Amino acid sequence: MNRNKAFTMVELMVVVLIVGILAAVAVPLTTGRVDAAKWSEGKAAMGTIASALRSYAAEKGGFATTPSLAEVGLRDNDLDGTYFTHQAYAITSASASGGQVLFVITCTAANSTRSGKPTAPAVLTLTCGAANNYAATFAEGGGG
Repeated sequence: MNRNKAFTMVELMVVVLIVGILAAVAVPLTTGRVDAAKWSEGKAAMGTIASALRSYAAEKGGFATTPSLAEVGLRDNDLDGTYFTHQAYAITSASASGGQVLFVITCTAANSTRSGKPTAPAVLTLTCGAANNYAATFAEGGGG
């Protein structure tokens, strides 16, 4: 008796189905990780802005009104990266007195002119104030 040692069509279809299910599960997980990696650039730039604010406060002895990015010594191209451009960043509020610097810095992905910008979250906020013991903390925001 001559038996063929090949896979049947049903066996091949089962393998294709299993691979399809694994791919359907893996793609959304991978997409989320890609956006998180892109946001690391935004977080680094926001940290740069926070450092510039602290330096500005140390030089000036404090400030009552929110300075612009240019006032704290940052040029537009200082914040331009692969996924975010300077248009994405804003110092929402800032003040400094008595050695304490309080600020809110936002990064809105939709404001970046780069095509590869992340899609989620829409906004990331870096906050430093009395509520968080003057430690800078990130929070994801809603719609831009």
